[in-house]
Amino acid sequence: MINLILCGGNGTRLWPVSRSLMPKQFAPLFDGQSLFRKTVVTNSAVCSAQFIVSNADQFFLAKDQLEAENMHSAKFLLEPVGRNTAPAIALACLTLDPEEIVLVSPSDHVIRKKDAYKAVLLRAEELAKEGNLVTFGITPTSPETGYGYIEAEGENVKRFVEKPDLATAEKYLLAGNFYWNSGIFCFKAKTFLSELAKYSPDILEASKKALAATAVEDGEPIRIDLEDMKAIPSNSIDYAVMEKSDKVKVVPSDIGWSDLGSFDSLYGEYPHDENGNNVNPRHIAVGSKNSLVLGSQRAIATIDLDQMLIVDTPDALLVAPLKSSQKVKQVVEELKKRGSDLMTVPQTVNRPWGTYSVLEDTERYKMKRIVVKPGKRLSLQKHLHRSEHWVVVSGTATVTVGDKVFYVRPNESTYIPMGEVHRLQNEGKLPLVIVEIQVGEYTGEDDIIRMEDDFHRN
Repeated sequence: MINLILCGGNGTRLWPVSRSLMPKQFAPLFDGQSLFRKTVVTNSAVCSAQFIVSNADQFFLAKDQLEAENMHSAKFLLEPVGRNTAPAIALACLTLDPEEIVLVSPSDHVIRKKDAYKAVLLRAEELAKEGNLVTFGITPTSPETGYGYIEAEGENVKRFVEKPDLATAEKYLLAGNFYWNSGIFCFKAKTFLSELAKYSPDILEASKKALAATAVEDGEPIRIDLEDMKAIPSNSIDYAVMEKSDKVKVVPSDIGWSDLGSFDSLYGEYPHDENGNNVNPRHIAVGSKNSLVLGSQRAIATIDLDQMLIVDTPDALLVAPLKSSQKVKQVVEELKKRGSDLMTVPQTVNRPWGTYSVLEDTERYKMKRIVVKPGKRLSLQKHLHRSEHWVVVSGTATVTVGDKVFYVRPNESTYIPMGEVHRLQNEGKLPLVIVEIQVGEYTGEDDIIRMEDDFHRN
């Protein structure tokens, strides 16, 4: 069985921890562990391989985190633009052996009861081998209005239900045969594609055309062209197939599941102290209780707070009643209106060659800490609106400026004039750390013109 992990989504409801370039599934929310890594490890108990569907920015995050788990052979399919879950699954299944059993799982869910989860996976695999489309129905623990429901009779699905109001959700809970729709699925690749051809043939045909126009090389990610991806109709697997097919089975699943859709749900995943606050050594609580306080750089002191949310990051601070955490989406919308990159860029940004952290960003200059992995190099590039000063902190930099190539060692520096073609490279065996000072009328990340790039970026 292969684990098809869907990594799309920006997790804006967990801003400012989650941003477009570091969405919640990759953020180190649990003692340095991400939800993506937890998903991979949990599913590897049953699945023999991983197939990751993500966008280009997330590819390198996923690759790095897989390597941290000593997993180096995962397949990748990169979408230039999201078209929802049905096309993502279709594109992946079209590249697999038709008989392959596929476990489709989101990358940002928590599953606490590992043994129970393994048991339902094995049951789902049995049903999938019989030619069924299998979904996992989560045993509800409350009248939740934020989830869709599945009405079932044993393992037979009677109907899918949209998100209900509170009164209806309470009836579902009392009925005992309604389950939360988890968004986890299991089936043979050919079963899904056959049902997709029957109920959403436009998605299947457009997906086939997109793949036919894609050069696929062994060991390289499958990169779908932007225009080909846009030509695929956008739809979810639920609407495109699951709610129409007569081959759907449900496995009732009491597995300690949460989709971590808000800080309110995240609060329940952390250990708490005797006052109900999440355990955080940087939090000084005086009379404060039942609160979620996230932040690891500064001391955070609270006095007489109850059921509050505080999220402290280097460039943004969020304070709200914990019960109002769903309104974070409105903050993100306001940031969009203002043209702010706070919803997109975290302080430390992962790149395929390493990371950069913005230390200071003011009018006409920006200061960064750049770390280049051993054996990696940045693109050959130039900037139209800024010059750069590089100071090496540790390691040895191989620097290209124009037609010159030279070394810069610790406590040495170099200057890159505006408009000059340049490149930074680490030929050593240890990380290269530099401080970069950008000076110019514009220091945005989109002022990069790439001539060559090892990572196929524009």
